[in-house]
Parts: sequence; C-alpha cells; structure tokens
Amino acid sequence: MDMTYNLNGGFKPTIKRFADLDGPDFFPTPAWATYALIDNEAFKGDIWESACGNGAMSNVLAKTDQPVISTDLYDRGYGDSGVDFLVQHRRAQNIVTNPPYNAAEGFVRSGLQVADRKFALLLRLAFLEGAGRQRTIFSENPPSRVWVFSERITFYPDGAVQKGSGTTAYAWFVWDKDASGTELKWFKPGYKAKYP
Repeated sequence: MDMTYNLNGGFKPTIKRFADLDGPDFFPTPAWATYALIDNEAFKGDIWESACGNGAMSNVLAKTDQPVISTDLYDRGYGDSGVDFLVQHRRAQNIVTNPPYNAAEGFVRSGLQVADRKFALLLRLAFLEGAGRQRTIFSENPPSRVWVFSERITFYPDGAVQKGSGTTAYAWFVWDKDASGTELKWFKPGYKAKYP
C-alpha cells in the first residue's frame, strides 16, 4: 500500500481503492450499506454474493431469510473460493455484490446473463458516466433503479482503523427483470448510525 495515504496513523478519507490484482487487497463493505439495500429492495429466492470477501455483505444478506450463496475468486476465509464470476454459468434468482473496482463492467455483463430476478451492484455513482458504458450497457440494459446514498461510504482495507468520511459518491445499481424503465432514488440518511 502507498504509505503516503496515511495521516496521523489512520487512512485519509480520500484513500484510493486500488485494483485487487494479486489477491491480498480488498475493501469489505460496511454493514450499513447492505442494510440500506435490503431495507428498500425485496429479494425472493436465493441470493448469490459473488465477491464475498470476508463475508461482510453475505452476513447482512442472510437477514433477508433467503438462502445466500457466497463465492469469491480469492480465499479470504469465507464462502467458496476459486470461483470466477466473470466466467461462471451458475444461475441464481438474485445476485448482490460489491465487485472489484477494475471488473465492474464485466460483473454487469455476467450478472445480466445469470440472474433470474434481480441483480444489484454497489458502484461509484460516476459509473453512470462514460460513452463506452452508454453504448455497451445502458443503451441496451439500463438499471431499473439507482439508489443513491445520502451518506458517504468509506471503504477501508481489511483491518484498517475506521475513521473519517469518504469523498466518493456510491449507489446501488439494481437490474430487476420484473420492472421497466429506470428510477433514480435516494436512501434516507441515518443508515450509518442505525447499523454501525
């Protein structure tokens, strides 16, 4: 890790997420960010968390009382490892995950093919931008709902002291096979305090 991103022994709120190219780097999703999704989106049937990391998101998804399948490309001590979502043919009723930063577009393509009901990705709000994505994703398969966070999420490397607030806007992008059109919605503030 680039130590210039340390400030007084802690990580700056603007810490850069770096690509998980060698396996050891990953950024667990704060529980409150997953609770925001499941409080506002109903999921029926199994839920596949396809980049489960240490199980942070899978543990919250289990609160829906739906079966949760947890896999990851790397062995992080939780779920089934060695499963590359980008080349999988397994199907699931629902897929919910926070994909690796450098593979978000591939996760969209794969998720649209193997999710039978809903497919939800936690992405930077800026994912909406870009001529390439407009041509390859949004013109043919726009999300059904984009849930924008009113509070900023800070992603810390596993084991880092958590303090400060993020500077990047995030949203849940939800593709729903039973919906048409695209809605832009906002989560009410308070999730960060309610589910620390």
